[in-house]
Amino acid sequence: MDIGEILTKITSLPAVDVPADDASQFKRKRDDNGHSSRSKKSASEMNAAEQERILQMVENEPEAEALNETSLKKTILQFEKRVYKNQEMRIKYPDMPEKFMESEVELNDTIQEMHVIATAPDLYHILIELNAVQSLLQLLNHDNTDISIAVVDLLQEMTDVDTLTESEDGANVLIDALLQGQIIALLIQNMERLDETVREEADGVHNSLAIVENMTELRPEICIESSTTGLMQFLFKRLKAKLPFDANKLYCSEILAILLQDHPENHGTLGEIEGIDLLLQQLATFKRHDPNSAEEIELMENLFNCLCSSLMLPANRDRFLKGEGLQLMNLMLREKKMSRCSAIKVLNHAMSGKEGIDNCQKFVDILGLRSIFPLFMKTPKPSKKTGLNLQEVEEHVISVVGAMVKNCSGAQEQRLYSKFVENDHEKVDRLVELHFKYLEKVRMADLKIEKEKQDLKFFGGTADEDMEEQWYLQRLECGLFTLQLVDFIMVSVSVNGPPGAKQRVLQILSMRGGSTKNIRSIMREYAGNIGEADDPNSREEQERILLLLEKFAS
Repeated sequence: MDIGEILTKITSLPAVDVPADDASQFKRKRDDNGHSSRSKKSASEMNAAEQERILQMVENEPEAEALNETSLKKTILQFEKRVYKNQEMRIKYPDMPEKFMESEVELNDTIQEMHVIATAPDLYHILIELNAVQSLLQLLNHDNTDISIAVVDLLQEMTDVDTLTESEDGANVLIDALLQGQIIALLIQNMERLDETVREEADGVHNSLAIVENMTELRPEICIESSTTGLMQFLFKRLKAKLPFDANKLYCSEILAILLQDHPENHGTLGEIEGIDLLLQQLATFKRHDPNSAEEIELMENLFNCLCSSLMLPANRDRFLKGEGLQLMNLMLREKKMSRCSAIKVLNHAMSGKEGIDNCQKFVDILGLRSIFPLFMKTPKPSKKTGLNLQEVEEHVISVVGAMVKNCSGAQEQRLYSKFVENDHEKVDRLVELHFKYLEKVRMADLKIEKEKQDLKFFGGTADEDMEEQWYLQRLECGLFTLQLVDFIMVSVSVNGPPGAKQRVLQILSMRGGSTKNIRSIMREYAGNIGEADDPNSREEQERILLLLEKFAS
């Protein structure tokens, strides 16, 4: 803040109460309306005098000494002396707090003074050379939680991402030293003894979680290492604690989502500690009740994201099935609360692929068709606060239906196909409607890609394999993937469903100027890009699609 800003702030401060003895000199006449009759000029003169006095004080204030190697070493030496003195006094007078309290206050003050170190990450190597980091980590187990909380606050500031990005070397040496000192395990031990009903200790937990987040942002591999230290167990313990909703519960859900995202190794750890059941228990709260605030909505979405990530592991899909996760998601679809759209996303993750066969069969058994098909006919509008949009929800619903078409067999398959002829084939009509909708999206994407190819050719360039792959991914993102699913469902229903389904598809296609040629072309492209060429499962799926196409064309 510059001097001008200080002066402006001073003049805007409220009036100060004046002692009775001195009040007479400030008395002034008031007009009939009770307003002061003191002139604006005298007030401005007083303000000007006050401003001049403050200006002189600021100018005479000695400048703070810039942190350098010498001053940092002095600070560290002072810190080590205070640590040693406090340890000595505690050992000498273990049952007499009044004897060691002074040394504890001095130690705390020194830790506060060390916050200046966070302004010079390029000097972090000195902390490591003088073993100061290990001394700080040892204080996380200090008997006085005020000391451990002060250390956590300091480490949180030192590991702040904005600070560490200023010096890559400083960031690396600090994080290496913290990991060598088992910082995550120490933070967990400290958090477990803190009483979060006390504001300062709740802040200590929050700052501890912030340290973990800072470190994982700079080194994502720490997410995997941390799962062996009991961090995930602590997060679940804190999530299910019977405490009022607060920022720490939200932060725990965020850290858990970070640990699970893009880290398959942690999916197994979550399953082993019964994390699927714990997530379902936490989400059950939102079955019939919407979150009460934006923060609670964020908590709910973090839990849903954690569940979706963990379902990438086939073993967790079995745990989800046994834990009656399908029944909970089905209830959410029926209750029409804010959780409904996220429940659709979870079903998509639980039922897709060959690993989702059991879940697809069970979903039909629990009358899930009654819940999902109304959403197929009319996509529910998600709350803006959940982070989902209408397009994403529609794609998730189509994926769920597509997964059931692929995975259901026997009586469940017949019950599924029979749905498409109800109410005068309205669901077949919806399929054709979706076909034309996504066909147009893909056509627009193709035009854009074609222009890029022409520009490339104009400037003498040639498209390589990587560019072709990138264009294909671009088409998938613009709607090709969903179009392929829609057409797969349409062809499957026409071939394997009730007799009138195919006739209805051909009739509507003809009415809207479409043709089966487009559908066959899309499906062949779909079959040609499934999995790897040497994967037996991929070849089996390709053969299945091509056989369906052959029957559809006959």
